[in-house]
Amino acid sequence: MTPAIRLLKKQKIPHTVHEYKHDTSVSSYGEEAAQKMGVQAGRVFKTLVVQSDKMLAVGIVPVSSKLSLKNMAKALGVKKVAMADPKDVENATGYILGGVSPLGQKKRLKTVIDESAFEYDSVFVSAGRRGLEVELSASDLKKLLQAVYAEIAGL
Repeated sequence: MTPAIRLLKKQKIPHTVHEYKHDTSVSSYGEEAAQKMGVQAGRVFKTLVVQSDKMLAVGIVPVSSKLSLKNMAKALGVKKVAMADPKDVENATGYILGGVSPLGQKKRLKTVIDESAFEYDSVFVSAGRRGLEVELSASDLKKLLQAVYAEIAGL
């Protein structure tokens, strides 16, 4: 059981765990998840960690989109952000790249969820390892993470 799933159970948050066989030759983990689960890519969200001069933060965007660094910086109230160094991501979250869950991270990072998540009854995020996703409501995700939402997805 991953820290993400443990957190959901402890907080008694309704969720469904989805597991699929991860193909190690695939580099687009989120799109692989959507395809293997037969779910619209707009409902599957990836967890991206960014770095500003002050902090690490998490952006949660659909796998069918890219993260707008400009919009992410605006949502965080900083001048600019860049993608965080992979080692910093793994150290702060406790997860390996491709399996970074926004839930159950070692350090609680400020989190911004793309507003498109609220268009769906439920969304999918990594459950903490490649080939494992968790489905839950965007409002529960927001509440658990004490997140804000903003338009942070770009094309």
